[in-house]
Amino acid sequence: MRVIKIDKKDWESGVGKLSGDYSLYGPVKQGAFHNFAPLEKGQMPDLDYVNTRMSPKSVVYPQCETMFEYTLDENQPDHHVNKEIPKDYSPRAILGIRPCDVKAIDLVNINFDNPEYQDPWWVQRRAALTTVALACNNPCSTCFCTSAGTGPFDDSSADVLLADMGDYYLAKVMTEKGEALVGKAGFDQDGSAEAGAIDDAAKAAEAKITSKIETDKLGDKVTTELYDADFWEDVAFACINCGTCTYLCPTCWCFDIQDEVQGTDGCRMRNWDTCMSALFTKHGTGHNPRPNKTARVRQRFMHKLKYYVDKYENGIACVGCGRCVQQCPVNIDIRRVCDLMNRFEPGKECA
Repeated sequence: MRVIKIDKKDWESGVGKLSGDYSLYGPVKQGAFHNFAPLEKGQMPDLDYVNTRMSPKSVVYPQCETMFEYTLDENQPDHHVNKEIPKDYSPRAILGIRPCDVKAIDLVNINFDNPEYQDPWWVQRRAALTTVALACNNPCSTCFCTSAGTGPFDDSSADVLLADMGDYYLAKVMTEKGEALVGKAGFDQDGSAEAGAIDDAAKAAEAKITSKIETDKLGDKVTTELYDADFWEDVAFACINCGTCTYLCPTCWCFDIQDEVQGTDGCRMRNWDTCMSALFTKHGTGHNPRPNKTARVRQRFMHKLKYYVDKYENGIACVGCGRCVQQCPVNIDIRRVCDLMNRFEPGKECA
């Protein structure tokens, strides 16, 4: 790791140099919200944003992608054969991604790239990705990242971490990918003499995060007892199963596979799906193991805060970005649910 200094007057020209080597993505204003989007040549990421409405996971894991195409025309020699759709695995970089969202990509990676299973599209897109994280000097009131395994200046997953120092950035170059990117941008001014300022800024930012969760007892809970806890009806009471929480979430990875056919031409698509949907677990027989909203709400929180904890022993499947807290139309708060789960004791009132 090394620290370099980037004067803001040099930022635009440096980013411009990257456009020939990378497909660039960054936060841009879309209506009332910021979201991550491809940057056109000459377009700068808006690094004055607080947080985006959607996470940038779609850069690696598209919301909708066509996997295969086929023909049902039996006059064709390759009828009824799935043919893979060519995909773009050229180098890409996300500029201005928050540290929590980079950490989320690591968490999702556990599902798509592990010893038992490797999703080839995820693996190749992630290999092509370089992340330039932007540390949070002013976290939102709904952020609780410091108690969810990450933090506003977390550099453990990023290739480069930018810290905004006013007229300039200090950049921690963490990986070979990061070195390659700053080299192509022409950023090479030594910033080691000012590296301590990053630690000071990190402490100041962490001190602003007053929202926290406790997760220390989740791993010791008996799964079946937590599953049968009496607070689930209360938690789910206001839920309308809209799925907003899952689509916004940087660590949700569920998908559905559908075939679309027009005439004799067909394609097979993978689309994000949500465990909040009644159709998500409905079997072909008509049976649904999660037939009501309480069962679906319970599944969401049990997956993030218990099943994942037990399976991977890697903390919770949440990075504390606070998007679901901000955007839930009925104010269901994962921090409250986590608290209920963490202090749950069978036979004792917990709500």
